[in-house]
Amino acid sequence: MKSRFYFLLIAIGSVVFLASCNKNNPEDVAYEWLTDFNQMEFEDAMKLSTNDTKNLLYSLEQLTGIVSDSERNELKNITVTIKNVKADSTTAVVTYVSSDNPNVQTVNLVKRDNKWLVLFTKVDLVGTIPSEYDEIDKAYAPADTEDSTDSGTQEED
Repeated sequence: MKSRFYFLLIAIGSVVFLASCNKNNPEDVAYEWLTDFNQMEFEDAMKLSTNDTKNLLYSLEQLTGIVSDSERNELKNITVTIKNVKADSTTAVVTYVSSDNPNVQTVNLVKRDNKWLVLFTKVDLVGTIPSEYDEIDKAYAPADTEDSTDSGTQEED
């Protein structure tokens, strides 16, 4: 009788333990990814990223190779606090603040093959381009806006 009780106790404990280890939810994935990203642990962040995000992180990893060990150690002090999670069955938006930036920020996640992954783009990295730069873009836009792949001939006046 005691052996059945112990077996049942171990089985229940295992189920509870495994359930508590399940970090396949938007909040936990975002927290882990943001922590890895802020601490420049790009290889770890890649494990929780979409393919496009992995490519961006790989580029960042190459660019940050010159960061000293002491600077990397300072980054380990950055903490992330999740403020809100809005999710449906395939997408999620997580709002957060970090100890090095008190502004509320967001990170997007998508569910692929039943696993939550971070979808982080260049726009997320640098933010949106301020509207005053739109005028600069227009000033440097080419005068001829036809598609350069157009093989047709144009009539001359």
